[in-house]
Amino acid sequence: MSLCYAPLLVAFVLVGCAQAPPAPNGVASTVQAADPERLAAVLRSRPIVLLGEVHDNATQHALRAQALRALLRSGARPALLMEQFDRERQAELDRALAQPGASADSVIAGATGGGTSGASGAGWTWSLYRPYIALAIEYRLTIVAANVSRADTRAIVRDGLAAHGFDANVPVDIEEIQARTIADSHCGLLDAADARRLVAAQVARDQFMARTIEALAPRGVVLLAGNGHVRSDAGVPRWLSAGSRARSVAIGLLEQDEPAAVYDVVMTTPGQARPDPCEALRASPAR
Repeated sequence: MSLCYAPLLVAFVLVGCAQAPPAPNGVASTVQAADPERLAAVLRSRPIVLLGEVHDNATQHALRAQALRALLRSGARPALLMEQFDRERQAELDRALAQPGASADSVIAGATGGGTSGASGAGWTWSLYRPYIALAIEYRLTIVAANVSRADTRAIVRDGLAAHGFDANVPVDIEEIQARTIADSHCGLLDAADARRLVAAQVARDQFMARTIEALAPRGVVLLAGNGHVRSDAGVPRWLSAGSRARSVAIGLLEQDEPAAVYDVVMTTPGQARPDPCEALRASPAR
């Protein structure tokens, strides 16, 4: 099971997981082994970078932090959009960053409601994200909360996208890709109808990330999000304007045993050792 999507049966919420410029036919470039210098060069190739991850893969995080530092050393000062912070925490995030002597830990605590295990920060391994926040503090980057929260996505699934200000006109191919991925990530425990119903949560997150990118595009953007959000056939890139899409690059960082998906750039790393997520899902009382 790919970790691009966290199981929804327990949390009832999606967490996104988951080369040169995009190919005209939308087909991803050849898969390459991940390398810090190669990744840094791709980050420099476009002012809008959608940088994927498998959330718990420590090798990928170390690689991304190295590449981001290289980008900043070159003089770039993009806005740093982070899926790990819920959008309603932006004011707290701004205050935490503005405090004298701010540290990565104090920013995480301030923006998650009181600690690295705070309610809005639960579920993230914050030690893996500290280096990005430390870089933002060091280089005075704006950090933008890019996630639609669990509470909001529950309401969106219940009421529909339009009721919460999102575009309900979801292309059929996006809906089909997202529903299939959701079903696959649930180890055969979610039927097709429920998977299709939950697509709204993923689409809302993708649309919000795209809107945020559009607002900040003139200054440059790096989005840190799961691979599922940055895939070019069904994720955030599909919701960008033509102009922003032409200035962007979507990078999938996949584990070597993951199924291929469509990105502008694909790089692979060794897999992260972890328990079988299907076992935990099958044992969950929420089922």
